[in-house]
Amino acid sequence: MSIDFKKGDGLVPVIIQDDRSLQVLMLAYMNQAAYTKTIETNQVTFYSRSKGRLWTKGEESGNYLQKKSIEIDCDKDTLLIKSVPSGPVCHKGTNSCFGVKSNKGFIYELEEIIQQRINDQVTSSYTNELYEKGINKIAQKVGEEAIELVIEAKDNNDELFKGEAADLLYHFLILLKAKGMQLEDIENILQSRS
Repeated sequence: MSIDFKKGDGLVPVIIQDDRSLQVLMLAYMNQAAYTKTIETNQVTFYSRSKGRLWTKGEESGNYLQKKSIEIDCDKDTLLIKSVPSGPVCHKGTNSCFGVKSNKGFIYELEEIIQQRINDQVTSSYTNELYEKGINKIAQKVGEEAIELVIEAKDNNDELFKGEAADLLYHFLILLKAKGMQLEDIENILQSRS
């Protein structure tokens, strides 16, 4: 990748975007050394203008940005890095420095909530309770929800249909977890078919 660091006196702006939700998370700057370190470690590293040194996002907070991809703009002087944040990105504790939360990302947030309740073995959680019953029970529940969705599709009650669609998606996310997969895996298959 040929990046023009000369235009900005050795620095290029870097837009950070959530790889799953596509929400813009922050803007920072990189020099050649920060870019090289990001490539080598897969953790996004910037050049901090205020500190006058390389700064790996998360080195103080623990909220790292795992690099998924890097794209360059048409003028070769701005980068777009898609990443997976391990916690809030903004120093104010919010998901994005821009304060706007993307609705598109909610399904991925729901997936994280499901995974957290299962990983933490939250005993009061229906999610964890179903997961503990095993793959057969989870798959059966997905089947039941699919049938209920088909039944509601034949009627004219849009609210019931949407409710059943939500139930099916929720249980499908639990099934993905039980199979050791993520929504992103399915999304990649769909993208490859387009």
